[in-house]
Amino acid sequence: MELRDLLQLLVDKKASDLHLIVGVPPVIRIDGELSSVPNEGVLTPDAMQVYLKSFMNQELLGKLTANKEVDFSLSFSEKGRFRVNAYTQKGSWAASFRLIPLEIPTIDSLNLPKSFHGFTNLKQGFILVTGPTGHGKSTSIAAMLDEINTKRAVHIVTIEDPIEFIFHPKMSIISQREMGNDSHSWSVALRSTLREDPDVVLVGEMRDYETIAAALTVAETGHLVFATLHTNSASQTVDRIVDVFPSQQQDQVRMQLSEVIGAVVSQRLVPAIGGGRVAAHEIMTATNAIKTSIREGKTHQIDSIIQTSGEAGMNTLEASLAGYVSNGKITVDAARAHSIRPEQLNRLLRR
Repeated sequence: MELRDLLQLLVDKKASDLHLIVGVPPVIRIDGELSSVPNEGVLTPDAMQVYLKSFMNQELLGKLTANKEVDFSLSFSEKGRFRVNAYTQKGSWAASFRLIPLEIPTIDSLNLPKSFHGFTNLKQGFILVTGPTGHGKSTSIAAMLDEINTKRAVHIVTIEDPIEFIFHPKMSIISQREMGNDSHSWSVALRSTLREDPDVVLVGEMRDYETIAAALTVAETGHLVFATLHTNSASQTVDRIVDVFPSQQQDQVRMQLSEVIGAVVSQRLVPAIGGGRVAAHEIMTATNAIKTSIREGKTHQIDSIIQTSGEAGMNTLEASLAGYVSNGKITVDAARAHSIRPEQLNRLLRR
């Protein structure tokens, strides 16, 4: 197959990813599971080179040769867009493609919790969506941003690497900035954002101390900031943010974070009975008890606060998984495979 045929297959099969690696046939991921493309042979180095040159210009090929890896986005006619990472492995080229739908889904079409609508009404604060790679963090944030775009006249600024969903202005105006093309530094782009009269800011990923510090400053100066982290729970997210700072700054950072935090959502996509996947969530909202535990460095209390604060819109991942089991949407085995607190899940399933 030519590359366009493989990308078309990805769209037709409603797959999420395509992998091109020398030594194995092309592989796609459907509902979280990998499978080889039927009737395709093992990729050779020459075939891989032909694939790369079919969708990468000389500038990107030069970056790949110099840096051994490069991130960028790729438009595919009217079918969709792809986030692409080209890289080297064992001395040969490889590439991974992530499908990004052209149409931004809504909060309701994704069956996200009703509290997500509430997050879009906030005028300021820090909303963190966390979880492993490939579990829909960017899609959930895009749904919230587009709801803001639909109902509020604000300036939304996104900083991404690369740009994923393309937003079209509705009530809002939107500036989308891409690392490499529109800025050379996450922290510089975030500092510059403060001079761009934003109301809502998306930080595609908080990767290091400088980016986290700059994102906190943007939230602290009265803006609504959305960001992602690769953490498993709300308590782990708070610890990760605080721990990137030098020890002498950590008390100050806890104070900053306690004042700006709006919510932490930890998300997992779980295989559903009958096909597809459903999103399970741990949700922590910024109640006084949560803010106090962050400020005083008592993050070990966050899990128990979440368990006992359902009236504030909070719930644990295990409660979300157990709810899907009781509604017949996922199997017990699937719930256990995605739980981070198996004993708590087992207690909920025995009720």
